[in-house]
Order: sequence, then C-alpha cells, then structure tokens
Amino acid sequence: MATRFLFLFDFDETLIAENSDDAVVRAAPLQKLPETLRTSFNPSFFFEQSQMILTFLKDCGVTEDAIRTEIERIPASPGVAALLDFLSTRDDFECVVVSDANSYFIETWLRHAGARKLFTKVFTNQAEFDTDGGLVLHPFHSHSCPKCPENMCKQVILRDYVSKRVKERGEPFQKVFYVGDGKNDVCPTLALGPNDTVFPRRGFPMHRIIQDLQETRSGAYKPAVVPWGHGEDIVDFLKNVLQEQ
Repeated sequence: MATRFLFLFDFDETLIAENSDDAVVRAAPLQKLPETLRTSFNPSFFFEQSQMILTFLKDCGVTEDAIRTEIERIPASPGVAALLDFLSTRDDFECVVVSDANSYFIETWLRHAGARKLFTKVFTNQAEFDTDGGLVLHPFHSHSCPKCPENMCKQVILRDYVSKRVKERGEPFQKVFYVGDGKNDVCPTLALGPNDTVFPRRGFPMHRIIQDLQETRSGAYKPAVVPWGHGEDIVDFLKNVLQEQ
C-alpha cells in the first residue's frame, strides 16, 4: 500500500512524558539547577536556556554516558507506545518528528524505545559533544515568522517538507496529522486545511490556545481538532479514518 498520510510529532511532553531538559538535569550532582537558572526560565528563549543547562552540566563534570542514561529513562507519554506500535504496522503513514529539543536527545530516546526506524525524518536543533565533553546546540534555521522563537518555526518546516514530498511523490498526501502539546505547535497547524487533523494534548498550552482561536475567530482555524489524553485516543481516531477510506 502506498503512503497516503503524513503524521508529524512533537517530542517534549508529546512523544515523551516530560520536558527532556528537565529530565537531563537529574544527571547533575544535586539533581537540580542552581537558583539563577531556575528563576530565569522564559519560554521565548527555550533554545538559549537549553544551552545554559547543558553548559551547567558540563561544568559539573556530567558525562555523555550520564546524559544518555537520563534520556533513556524518560517514559513515553501515556499510550504513545500503543500509538507507535499501531503506526509501525502500517505502510500508509509517513512519520516525522518536528521538535525544538535537539538531535542527541531525540535520536537517543527513539533508538532506546525501538522506534527510530518508524520516522522518515527528524527536524530539530543539531547537537554534538565538543572536545571538552559538553553538548553544544546549533539553531535549526533562521526565519521571519514573528510568532516563533528565532531558531525554529515549525510552520516553515512543515510547509517546506510537504512541498518537497509532493514534488517527489507526484501527488499530495490525502491527509496530514499533527500531534503536539505546546505553544510552538500551534503555528504549524495554521498551515493545515479542513481535510487534516490536529491532536493537541488535552489541558496543555496548545489545546488552550486552539480553543481560544476557535472561540474568538470562528471558522479561521481550519483543521479538525481531536484532543488526546492517551495515545489510544489517537489510535481509535485513526482506525475510524482508515475505515472510511
């Protein structure tokens, strides 16, 4: 069966049950950040603060092995294992990760979870260990979107990838699905149409922002919205979609 659907996943608090930056701090000697880093958190500067956390870990002598161990220990979000298992049995879904985390965290976790081969592409900030043993981040790209952090606009990524794949495939995807939780997951969904579906994690910022858009700008938000609390919610929806095809 030819691939018919594109499925995009966020990583932090979507594929995994917590923020990977919070998880990796458990590798620090006291398993917590100093007060200065904890009180300076600003969601608008997530990339910069992620690098500050990694620099703090390097200064504490935290090794790559210790970082990898903590990343591998992060549990999947509720029911996500069932969702990934379902998608792995299908050949009509093309799966992609779009995340403002980093390549080391995502690749490490996906490999440990046995899920790396499911994903055609991982779009994220590149990360590599320097000669001093510190994990160094590199911004994914630059863009002109005023709504997103300087290092990443997920809508630009989505648009570029879909355009590229349509040219390669010679036809569009029948449907695009997007699952996320955070504020920066809203922007890419604004590029989707009424034939597509968005899965915001119930009660998280993405869900609340979309609810507000639906209430204040009636008809402006085009894709269908299916909130989820467990991955099985998404599996059930996808099974219904497949039955209708």
